[in-house]
Amino acid sequence: MTHSRAEITRLLKEHGLSPRRAFGQNFVADPNTVRRIARLANVGPCDHVVEIGAGLGSLTLALAESGARITAIEVDHAVAPVLREVVRDLPNTCVIEADARDVDWSSIVPPETRAVVVANLPYNVATPLVADLLDNVPQLERLVVMVQKEVALRLAASAGSSDYGAISVKVAYWATARILGDVPPTVFVPRPKVVSSVIEIRRRDRPALGSHIRPEDLFPIVRTAFGQRRKMLRRSLATMASPDTFVRADVSPEARPEDLDLTQWGRLAEAIIGARQ
Repeated sequence: MTHSRAEITRLLKEHGLSPRRAFGQNFVADPNTVRRIARLANVGPCDHVVEIGAGLGSLTLALAESGARITAIEVDHAVAPVLREVVRDLPNTCVIEADARDVDWSSIVPPETRAVVVANLPYNVATPLVADLLDNVPQLERLVVMVQKEVALRLAASAGSSDYGAISVKVAYWATARILGDVPPTVFVPRPKVVSSVIEIRRRDRPALGSHIRPEDLFPIVRTAFGQRRKMLRRSLATMASPDTFVRADVSPEARPEDLDLTQWGRLAEAIIGARQ
């Protein structure tokens, strides 16, 4: 049994709680929505699912119905005890009271194992959190997360799109991404002013550019360029790339950062690294 709107309202009132803007809390109050997310996640008894920002347990209960082993992470010290009470009779579910940005992920998902993140991510941390998980937690083979729609568009964007940015390049380096569907604001308590989307990010077996282009070499270049996205690359990367560098990379110095796909970024990074040596 997942939470209805009436149940969310009751839990908040009974425990003297109210959604906290600082934690980006918008609780899902629609059983059909959380079951849809659990279904889209395609998890079952053989899977370990990590839910970030579990809140009052709406999605947690739906995920538990799949038979997967659930680790629910909740940062709010006032909400975590309520979540524990909600899932106390579920043997396949445990609650960790922690900030997912600071937690020791190797203690949750040991390096030799694999897990899937399924979550309604708080709007205020979604983009940096996804970036950190891709960079630092290779044990996470998939993320099926609900985020603000404009964030989902950026995560899944391709070169040439107005949504394409540094985070799009990072996602493409580590993974493939696709938007699975939209979620209206009416299913949340409180109701946000924006539409949400569910996106699946599936980690590649190896980075898209192979092992010769390291993330610590590539991403600073990408961030620098997108930090001045309206400028041509010869201007935004003037301290990094000479005219000869663009020639070697076969990249136009008059291009803007959103014009370059991942392969072109890789060539440019390789040329910049080569010029330093």
